[in-house]
Order: sequence, then C-alpha cells, then structure tokens
Amino acid sequence: MALMDPVSNAMISIKNCEKAARKECIFRPASKLLGRILEVMAKNRYIGSFEAVNDGREGLYRIKLNGKINECRAVKPRYTVKKDEFEKFEKRFLPSKDVGILIVTTPEGVLSHKEAKEKRIGGRLLAFVY
Repeated sequence: MALMDPVSNAMISIKNCEKAARKECIFRPASKLLGRILEVMAKNRYIGSFEAVNDGREGLYRIKLNGKINECRAVKPRYTVKKDEFEKFEKRFLPSKDVGILIVTTPEGVLSHKEAKEKRIGGRLLAFVY
C-alpha cells in the first residue's frame, strides 16, 4: 500500500474498523499531526483513548473505538478557511447543523471548527468527523 497521505489513510482505517465493529484500531506511521487530530477526536468523544507506540520503526497508534463514527475523512485539497467562512464548509462536509466537527489546523494548533470559531481564528481544513 502506497502512503501518499498518512492523514487520509488513518481516517479510512478508523472508519473501516468502526464499520467492522472492532473495539480497537491500529495504524502506522505515527506522526505529530495525526496525534493532534486524534486528540481533537478524543476531546469530542468520537474515539476513546489512544496511545502512540514506539516500535523501533516509524511508530504506530493504538486507538480505542467508541462506535460513534459514521463517517470520517481527510479533506483534499486542504482548503484555507477564514474566521467567518466556517459555515460554508460545514454545509459542504457535515450532514446537518450541530452534527459532527471539522478538524482545522490553526496558528494555535489543531482544533475543532467550533473552538476555532470561539477563538475567532481561521486555518486550513484537515478532516471531518460525524
């Protein structure tokens, strides 16, 4: 399997494990960006706990699944979003109002779109989960 986009591969892997009703998902390679995305997903209760395992190679993530994800995908291309433009992307990627989150990388780190709105900062879209 070619690793063109690790974020996209991780999201697809999580979704497939979720659809197969597994309790745990393991994928590699581990990266800081993936770790931040998983933190946002855990904070919004889409996944349970997760841990980074250093296996002496590229590392891997072990994630406990809650069974709450219907869809999660990386956003390609990574659109730039201004602080007052989130609604347009919510309509495009999320099924309805107040369902799901967009995961955004901002100057203050990786946040959900709700946190970015509260802080009034923009950034780039990485992924969405609902």
